[in-house]
Amino acid sequence: MYKLLKTEGSAKRGEFTTPHGTVQTPVFMNVGTVGVIKGAVGTEDLENIGTQIQLSNTYHLHVRTGDKLIHDMGGLHKFMVWDKPILTDSGGFQVFSLAGLRKIKEEGVTFRSHIDGHKIFMGPEESIQIQSNLGSDIAMAFDECPPALADRNYVQPSVDRTTRWLERCKKELDRLNALEDTVNPGQMLFGINQGAVYADIRIEHAKRIAELELPGYAIGGLAVGESHEQMYEMIEAVVPYLPKEKPTYLMGVGTPANILEAVERGVDFFDCVYPSRNGRHGHAYTHYGKLNLMNKQYEMDDRPIEEGCNCPACRRYSRAYIRHLLKAGEMLGLRLLVLHNLYFYNHMMFEIRDALDEGRFAVFKKEFLYNMDSSM
Repeated sequence: MYKLLKTEGSAKRGEFTTPHGTVQTPVFMNVGTVGVIKGAVGTEDLENIGTQIQLSNTYHLHVRTGDKLIHDMGGLHKFMVWDKPILTDSGGFQVFSLAGLRKIKEEGVTFRSHIDGHKIFMGPEESIQIQSNLGSDIAMAFDECPPALADRNYVQPSVDRTTRWLERCKKELDRLNALEDTVNPGQMLFGINQGAVYADIRIEHAKRIAELELPGYAIGGLAVGESHEQMYEMIEAVVPYLPKEKPTYLMGVGTPANILEAVERGVDFFDCVYPSRNGRHGHAYTHYGKLNLMNKQYEMDDRPIEEGCNCPACRRYSRAYIRHLLKAGEMLGLRLLVLHNLYFYNHMMFEIRDALDEGRFAVFKKEFLYNMDSSM
């Protein structure tokens, strides 16, 4: 499962073994919500840019195409033609994001589909059944993600219910993994810590879910409205109460700076839509800050997005040409920027692991953040 290779302060360097391969950590998971990275990015592309693990979403695959069809096609790995690890989000975040279309009860949540408005019920068992049909390597527990700044009187009962839901998720996954027709009988369950910005609630919750001895644990409900300082405070509060010998996953985070700060505080796994979403809007990440290639200053700039970058875009194309593609509304421009940004994130994680291996992470972090704040 998880092997802790090295530490530097609270920062961890490890590896996590799944039925579809071993993931070197810290790691950034490329977000393929409906089984694909938005931006016309295929499996070969992901392999070429150093992708170790992908994330897909339970709710979205359930309402569009359907998990039973994917099960009958041999599971998500076969369906996507991706033979490396996959993590599936449980659909719990949609309990948060579809607040106007839901009703939460002890049994689970009733949704209105964001596609056609039809009624959907999802509880812990249904979420795990869908994820089992998909056959991911890591299934996330079904939870409620309270707004970060929600009232304490709302957060505590919500967290208590999330704990009960986690126990139901564990029981259901154990049952499904024992069935003969299960796509991936080695599927593992990660629990999710919640508690908004109340450190005492989060700490108590971490203690309770750690007792279940799951393969990994996530910190959820951050990057949803609180400040960066509050997010870092919650990570510092919670991580010491989660098992050090298990991976810790900070859900939905974030910027390069967020990732570096969280690694320093003991986080192993990350995911975020920023690199692909920003790429589709003409923004490129570099070691010296973020570029908006829609700006006129790049109109005749024959340099690559970043000198020395070995991504498919920088190896061949200029800023001027990519800007031209964006202005012309050509899909190739978006595709090249998405590839560049994902390469940047994946390579940044490689650099982080390398620095941890060599005991120089603190120096690396300081230099990386200084350069990111520098102007081009």
